Amino acid sequence: MVRIAVADRVQRYQQMQSTYMQISSRSSCISGNPGGGHDPLLVLDGYKDDGIQLKCFSERLFSEVQLLWTDDRGDNVTGTPLTTDTTTGNTSSSIILKPGSGNSMSCKIVDKLLKTSTESSVVIADVFFPATSPWLAAFVVILLLNVLLVIAAIYKLRKNNKTTTSEQNAQKEIQKEIDELNDELEHQDLLSKIEKVQNELEFRRAHSNAVNITLDEDCKHPCLVIEDKNKVKSSTQEEIPPKAVVVATEGFSEEKHYWEVEVADKSEWELGVVCEEIRNTLRSNTINTFPKGNLLSLRFSQGEYSLTGGNGVRNYKPCNMVGVFLDQELHKLSFFDVEEKCLLVSLSVEFSGKLYPFFSPGSDGKWLVVSPVHT
Repeated sequence: MVRIAVADRVQRYQQMQSTYMQISSRSSCISGNPGGGHDPLLVLDGYKDDGIQLKCFSERLFSEVQLLWTDDRGDNVTGTPLTTDTTTGNTSSSIILKPGSGNSMSCKIVDKLLKTSTESSVVIADVFFPATSPWLAAFVVILLLNVLLVIAAIYKLRKNNKTTTSEQNAQKEIQKEIDELNDELEHQDLLSKIEKVQNELEFRRAHSNAVNITLDEDCKHPCLVIEDKNKVKSSTQEEIPPKAVVVATEGFSEEKHYWEVEVADKSEWELGVVCEEIRNTLRSNTINTFPKGNLLSLRFSQGEYSLTGGNGVRNYKPCNMVGVFLDQELHKLSFFDVEEKCLLVSLSVEFSGKLYPFFSPGSDGKWLVVSPVHT
């Protein structure tokens, strides 16, 4: 085994470069076993990728021998073949020795058949590895910081020059959006006020047709209790199937009629009108079942309103007093929130004849009161 040692130190960088070139030249022509013909040729090929590139050549074919790189600790290091023909080409490989990875490297050619090997080694002093001065690194960092500061200053100056125009344009856009929003809000507010006035006007027209209503003792469910002919409640807090109602004594076949019902804090109730046929059936009913037939109603239960047949109503808050308006001229039944003077819902009356108000207090045990209307 032949070792190539480069340990000469020089005092100036130019001398280092000159010495390196001389060593590279000498290393390229020294083999591990002179005269053998099969020993590896180790070449220092120059600087590459922040290290020194080493190349190893052999006259033997890839198929005959194995080329191994080993570092100063004896560990194998993977090299890169210099040819893509690993069948008929001569054995060759390269490796890059990085700073800090050790100063020596060996190239060994192992005969696969004879189990013999030849080896060439090189030792390179630290001074020949490319290195960056810490002062240079600090200078580069300071230079980059200064460049960034200059760029930031230029950007700031340009931005300041455009600030006035940009701010003015932005203020104009913001003011435009504010004006549009105000116009929209004013329009919505105006529509809301118009709707409120229309509802109140419709309520007052209905209110002007107030009539007195009395509850018919002979036309009620047996589980209901009537007091003063205008108050009704359930005598049990169990649910009463299918529907516990009381019908008014008065019936209306024409004109307009309005009455009010106090529901207060009741959790459930139902108000509406039934046709005369159902009313007569209820009067003569001995099995206490509610007959099917023509009726219209508004029901409140579990915090929600619903109409006859279970159709939902817009989500209104619970009200204390409900106004019921039967318009036989327009064939319409309307329900109002008396305190808010607003319409809850209107229904079309699609059957003719005399209609009677009916009331269902539910099973919460609280009074439902038909209140006199104060005009």
